[in-house]
Amino acid sequence: MVFKLACKTVGIVGLGNIGSRVATRLTAMGCIVSYTSRQKKPSIPFTFYPNILQLAFDSDALVVCCALTNETRHMINNKVMMALGKKGIIVNVARGAIIDEVELVKCLVEGEIGGAGLDVFENEPNVPKELFELDNVVLLPHRTAFTKESFYDAAQILIGNLEAFFTNKPLLTLVANEF
Repeated sequence: MVFKLACKTVGIVGLGNIGSRVATRLTAMGCIVSYTSRQKKPSIPFTFYPNILQLAFDSDALVVCCALTNETRHMINNKVMMALGKKGIIVNVARGAIIDEVELVKCLVEGEIGGAGLDVFENEPNVPKELFELDNVVLLPHRTAFTKESFYDAAQILIGNLEAFFTNKPLLTLVANEF
């Protein structure tokens, strides 16, 4: 699963904090970025798709960055995978249950999509055994946040938010429940 990233069209599913950071990095690598989210973000320069099927159809890859909600559970289903197509790649850095994992395995095994990069799974810690045998799948543990620096940064944000809360100031990191 080796290809040139520049000039690829990448659809971001969920343009919140993480999705925005992914989009910034992909843009720096020469990708054409578009996105879907609950609503269009007027200040964002990327093309907005209100329909995930059309986003998948127009993308070389989808990067899943949204929250897991009742609306997003199995959002990446067989129809989305078929729209993405035989060369399409799915990367999930969100939550495993956003992808219908049974359909994902089926589409990967049958060559209906080009590949997947996963560090989250629907029934963690159980990973479908079929995924280990596929050359078009990259599996990683969901551990990128386990660094000394990330723990320090998280502690600083926590302290800052507590100080802001108890002095009636705006919180540093409000969490918006959107995909």
